[in-house]
Amino acid sequence: MRIGVLASSGGTNLEAILRAGLPVVAVVVDRPCGATAVAEAAGVPAELVPRTSFGPDFDRPAYTEQVVDALERHGVELVVMAGFGTVLDKQIHDAYPGRILNTHPALLPAFPGWHAVEEALAAGVKVTGCTVHLATLEVDSGPILAQEAVPVFDDDTPETLHARIKEVEHRLYPETIKRFIS
Repeated sequence: MRIGVLASSGGTNLEAILRAGLPVVAVVVDRPCGATAVAEAAGVPAELVPRTSFGPDFDRPAYTEQVVDALERHGVELVVMAGFGTVLDKQIHDAYPGRILNTHPALLPAFPGWHAVEEALAAGVKVTGCTVHLATLEVDSGPILAQEAVPVFDDDTPETLHARIKEVEHRLYPETIKRFIS
């Protein structure tokens, strides 16, 4: 199954996916970021679909169409979100029904959204973790495919906790993608 990865940041999940030997045929980014260099180093085409607005004038449906077009140009069959910073609209779910995976740095349904690590620390939980799920129109609410717990230590900062979650994520996400494909 031909995988297209959506990314917006440093590319550590992309590195883990590529290390696992998964068939990534394209990487699409919404801003200049480290994931582009990771893709290029692995010989995978990277395409920038720039998000030109982060304000109320952002045209989410039109932007989503551009992302879908980029994925379709590369013959993508499975979309894997790897730290993609833009919430996409219905068109991507129409193009890839039940074939969009996402990872989240918490044990969903707890702490959905952008600040999961900080919210877990603020809530004083003793355990958080990583969730791999099917993406749906409602952010971080799709069917859960895999989860793994990560302990929260008294002296944790958002950075230390997120680093431990990423260690789990970099193993769990590729494993779950492989199971999903088979």
